[in-house]
Amino acid sequence: MIVKSAEFICSNTQTSKLPPPEKPEYAFIGRSNVGKSSLINMLVNKKGLAKTSQTPGKTQLINHFYINEDWYLVDLPGYGYARISKSKKEDWDKFIRTYLDKRESLQCVLVLIDSRLEPQKIDVAFCNWLGEKGLSFVLVFTKADKQSAIKTDQNVAKFRKALSETFEEVPQHFITSAENKLGRDEVLGFIDSVNKGFVKNW
Repeated sequence: MIVKSAEFICSNTQTSKLPPPEKPEYAFIGRSNVGKSSLINMLVNKKGLAKTSQTPGKTQLINHFYINEDWYLVDLPGYGYARISKSKKEDWDKFIRTYLDKRESLQCVLVLIDSRLEPQKIDVAFCNWLGEKGLSFVLVFTKADKQSAIKTDQNVAKFRKALSETFEEVPQHFITSAENKLGRDEVLGFIDSVNKGFVKNW
């Protein structure tokens, strides 16, 4: 896939105000500080489209970006964010989960995992929730340039093993780096292949 255009459409805290669900949508989510904004900007080849920050939890809204006037890339708030009240965290969790569970045009959730870490309980729990809801998702391991390929492969294998305890079949995964564009063609190719089968059915 060649990305010819990428534009910011809207930010929302209400699912009722999202764009009409007429185009395929792909949601990007992960723990705070997983490198989500950098990955999104790398994929669409547009610096500054998704706002990067040194402060975890910067994304506090559902952000829709319209790609190639054909599909939406959706930037979701990170889970496990720091420095917010418990009540606000619960509100966000409910809001994000409602979006994921009810959005008709959502094709796949791309769950971002920091490739440098051993399996984190919060990531495994979120994947299990997606599985329980029957939502399609893939794993996107980030920051692979920060360590050796062997170390990345070891951590990927450990994460897949952790998921294999609850999943009959562990979802597809991609290894990426926002720094050197590793995995860009593979992730975009995956989205392209799903787009080709998209049928509006409501």
